[in-house]
Amino acid sequence: MLLGVDLLLLIGPTLPLPATPDIAEAVQSVAVTQSDEGRSGFQIVLQVGRVGVADMLDYRLLLNPLLRPFNRVIVIVRFNALPQVIMDGIITTQQFSPGNQPGGATLTLTGEDVSVMMDMKKKHIPHDALSESLIATKIITSYAQYGLIPMVIPPAALDQPLPIERTPMQQGTDLEHLKNIAERFGHVFFVEPGPVPGVNTGYWGPPKRVGLPQRALTVGMGPESNVESINFSYNGLAPTIVDDLVVDKRLNISIPVMTFASLRLPPLALLPALPTQLPNVRTTLLDKSSGLDVAQAYGRAQGITDKSVDNVATAQGELDALRYGGVLKPRGVVGLRGAGFTHDGLYYVKSVSHSISKGQHKQRFSLAREGVGALTPVVIP
Repeated sequence: MLLGVDLLLLIGPTLPLPATPDIAEAVQSVAVTQSDEGRSGFQIVLQVGRVGVADMLDYRLLLNPLLRPFNRVIVIVRFNALPQVIMDGIITTQQFSPGNQPGGATLTLTGEDVSVMMDMKKKHIPHDALSESLIATKIITSYAQYGLIPMVIPPAALDQPLPIERTPMQQGTDLEHLKNIAERFGHVFFVEPGPVPGVNTGYWGPPKRVGLPQRALTVGMGPESNVESINFSYNGLAPTIVDDLVVDKRLNISIPVMTFASLRLPPLALLPALPTQLPNVRTTLLDKSSGLDVAQAYGRAQGITDKSVDNVATAQGELDALRYGGVLKPRGVVGLRGAGFTHDGLYYVKSVSHSISKGQHKQRFSLAREGVGALTPVVIP
């Protein structure tokens, strides 16, 4: 019991089970990072010791087969009796520190979410007559043994290859390929644990900006405040538009391709960086434009612009889980209040890092949106 927060640890091979009492009692701290870019990861610190005849050969926990690399770990936080899965991952590294004092030895287990298993084998395979969204569905479905369920959102510009023209090829691991084809359209790929233990969602699509906003982050409002610290930044060099000429592969003529604003929906800021910063906006060309028709070129150009404004206005901070009253979820929307009109309003939650130990549960977060200004007069308290 951690100040009203229950921590449940499942561990094992393919189907993890609740940790044995000796493992559960040895847990000193748990750190979990969830992000929409890059891999999510975890670190579990165990206190180990040698007591009695059973430990004469070696530390018992070091010999425990459940703690070996490539076992699966599921971390569940039960807050006010509501369980939430915050990590479903694979142990990748085991680090042991003997310590100089009795009982001072520690065993640290480090790992990543189950997508690490998608990054184990480089491949050179064709995906005949499959668009990027169908390729993503095919790859994610092949990892059903890790409870992966695909959630694939097709891009606005569908790039359906014709077998007589080309065959999409994969050169790299499944994870690399998923991220590469997502980047073409300004999309993201990540694995989201839950809603029940053992089940994961493989999401491939634009950042998730729809849905009911989470409970508001509150700053500078006395006893109502739940944010311990926060800072904001605005990157005026991030917004980028595309202005290029593309030779259409079917018409064989040069056609201008230009973008003007982000098409991310719904908008989160009242004053987005585009077009308010024009003409002070970076302009770029469309890389690897050969072999595309104009529709495909526009789709990739729009992806560049959409992604460029995702992190124009950002915020980093820390909150106490008990004062917040729950778990802040990444890859969704949250409201913020108390920081003034410029920085209040709705944000996309890019990442959340949990630090759990006896007596505390801290959450560090990273927020982002395309500009400044509160789009709504109030947020969910």
